[in-house]
Amino acid sequence: MLRDDLDQFLLRYTLIDSYRNFQNQQIPFPFVEKRELKPRARIPDQEYECQNTFLAIFMENSLDAEHKKYIRFFDVNKTTKTNLLRSKSLPLSDKFDRNWKYLDSIHFHDFVKILLPVDYALLIQRDPVSGAKNRYGLSHFHVRIDWPIADAAEDLARSLRYISKDVFEKGDKYAEDVQKKFFEYYGLPVMAGGRRTAAVVAAQYLKRIPGISTIYAGSSESRALIRISERGVAKSVLVKFPRKDIEAIAETNRLTVWAFKKNYLVAREKDGVICIFQATYSRTSHARAPEDGKLRDIKPDSHWLTVAEQHIMPKPGIWKYPPLPMNVIYT
Repeated sequence: MLRDDLDQFLLRYTLIDSYRNFQNQQIPFPFVEKRELKPRARIPDQEYECQNTFLAIFMENSLDAEHKKYIRFFDVNKTTKTNLLRSKSLPLSDKFDRNWKYLDSIHFHDFVKILLPVDYALLIQRDPVSGAKNRYGLSHFHVRIDWPIADAAEDLARSLRYISKDVFEKGDKYAEDVQKKFFEYYGLPVMAGGRRTAAVVAAQYLKRIPGISTIYAGSSESRALIRISERGVAKSVLVKFPRKDIEAIAETNRLTVWAFKKNYLVAREKDGVICIFQATYSRTSHARAPEDGKLRDIKPDSHWLTVAEQHIMPKPGIWKYPPLPMNVIYT
């Protein structure tokens, strides 16, 4: 339930708040093209300053000290009042209360919104001293993911039986193919930017830790909220539909036009209406461990991801209305 609530908050922050940033600057919003949502798509190499960017890790359990070698969470970047006030880039006053960092605080969303633009990642995890209360909080900020990409790709390839031990055991070309497929496994182009690369490296590393972990990344290039969890990879973006399509969408989903507009439209423009669209991806047999457990070779041309589901999402905070299935990518 806490994660569902965080999903809603980050959808609003990444998509709707970014759209308003563009509007306030009187800059046309750069809607994501359908081809950018296809597996193995190449995203245009352009960053947009008005797009909100961030990286957040949400864990069911808490990290032990042994993981500090690769996930840099120390006393110096704990969300203590002393550390936060020492950071001059944060607009926090002496009125800051340490309870704001907990997800059950009424001030949590305002607090995390201040920290999201900070470089590197935010770490949200179970408070180990909370005991039976299972309290969750934003424990660390400015968290670096320092596990090498080659090690992450090697770990994945070993689990999928494409190598037995070392990523270079079949030569440099094969090692390069392994690393390219590592990015494809998580739905990213191989030259993805820093936050997105850190996100997929963190997702692979956290597989070794018991419990559910969810990685959220907002990218100024992809203009999307990327979510990686035990459910796989999902991308949420803003899509504009022609006004004439509203009636057909509503009728197909047995809704009144009024109900659709009230619960799904996040903005209106002269030439269309804007909704949140989510694509969920599934992994092919090439991206799953073989049933016989035997070693196999990577085939660079094989697809590792397919589009599993496509939905128009209700506005953040709307729980009564469901996601609406809608084929957008392949129309």
